[in-house]
Amino acid sequence: MKRIIIFIAVSVLCLSFTGCGIYNKYTSQTKVSSDIYGTTEDVTAAQADSSIAELSWREFFTDPLLQQLIDSVLARNTDANSARIAVEQAQISLRATKLGYLPSLTLAPSVGVNSYLNQGSLVPTVTYNLPLQIDWDLDIFAVNTNQKRKAQAVLKQAEAREQLVKANLVSAVAQQYCMLQLLDRQLEILLFTDSLWNASLETQRALWENGKAYSTAVNQMESSYLNVKTQIVDMKRSIRSVENSICQLLAVAPQHIERSRWNSFELPQRLSTGVPAQLLENRPDIQIADYVLEEAFYNTQAARAAFYPKVSLQGMLGWGNNSGIIANPGTLLLNALASLVQPVFALGKLKANLKISKLSQEDITQQYVQTVINAGNQVNEALADCQAAREKDVYYKRQIQVLQDAYNGTHELMDNGKASYLEVLSAQEGLLGAQLSESTNLYNGSRALIALYIALGGGAK
Repeated sequence: MKRIIIFIAVSVLCLSFTGCGIYNKYTSQTKVSSDIYGTTEDVTAAQADSSIAELSWREFFTDPLLQQLIDSVLARNTDANSARIAVEQAQISLRATKLGYLPSLTLAPSVGVNSYLNQGSLVPTVTYNLPLQIDWDLDIFAVNTNQKRKAQAVLKQAEAREQLVKANLVSAVAQQYCMLQLLDRQLEILLFTDSLWNASLETQRALWENGKAYSTAVNQMESSYLNVKTQIVDMKRSIRSVENSICQLLAVAPQHIERSRWNSFELPQRLSTGVPAQLLENRPDIQIADYVLEEAFYNTQAARAAFYPKVSLQGMLGWGNNSGIIANPGTLLLNALASLVQPVFALGKLKANLKISKLSQEDITQQYVQTVINAGNQVNEALADCQAAREKDVYYKRQIQVLQDAYNGTHELMDNGKASYLEVLSAQEGLLGAQLSESTNLYNGSRALIALYIALGGGAK
């Protein structure tokens, strides 16, 4: 045993001067730029505030029916469950890697029957062995350590991917829910328009029957009225399609989706993005990119460690009676061996593996940088969409008011025979188009607000 200890000590002393660096831990070298969000007016006005991404999705989405729907999707969605399973698999792999520090034990019992000649007759005898073999990798050059740290990085990737899946599901459900509310609102507009235009058509028919209008006016009015009817059919079909999409997220058969009525939605006048560095803490995709870079770092460390010898202890402890003579009771079996395996002829392969690992790490670093840039671009795009929707909302409201007055006025003039049916049709179609456009703009604004929330790293908690 003393020789074994001396052997290991000399080996470690000789190689410790060249083994430096393989124990280093990963530290992220990439930092987010202070102007990653861009230079839009919304950003500069909100830099000092805490980010809206700090809100949980329950705080951000206050509609009880929407909250219930998101809860159901997160519990039932197949992608969410797959992400959860991936986390559990990574946890098992990490536990297995940690066991690499322990010695491996192998029990190989054997029993045999032999015969020997004694005074002219064969005498049977039973021999047995109960050896417990031990193999222990001392991990002097951090092979197991780097594997464990790599497994930890893989686990963190799986956990961040689970958060990313959840955030994407929250975003998808919220946007689909808002789309349902929009379609319900537009269906209400079309149904109300249907009743108004039906009244206009009846008025035009009465004028024609009294000789105060031409049949072409009735035909044009009826054609416009029938166009609204077809839009109603299309709107109902769109509602069914969106409900089916939500059912797919729920992993259930197509069915009606409960939702609240579209209320007077207003876009916020000020949006808080928080400081740019919060992107690194909040966004799961950036976290994943960082953990992938960490995994690549430990792959490079492992490639370096492959140049150094593997020091291990082997031994056997057991009981048997076949130690050269027939004996009963048995004898104690004990031996120990220290080994050092140094790669020699694989040097070219080891160098190639190290170069490939370094290049892979460099490539993943560039991907990390691009992920951060993409995140900042998404924030800027969402802010610009919110700002555009807010500005257009003022114009749409004014346009609807003007067209409503125009429609009322031309309808009264037509009733008195002082306006043509073309003026009424133009006013009707203009008002309907403005009402539908206003609701669509509000939906675009709400979708942009959801996109901003997700782009800043919200929705994962």
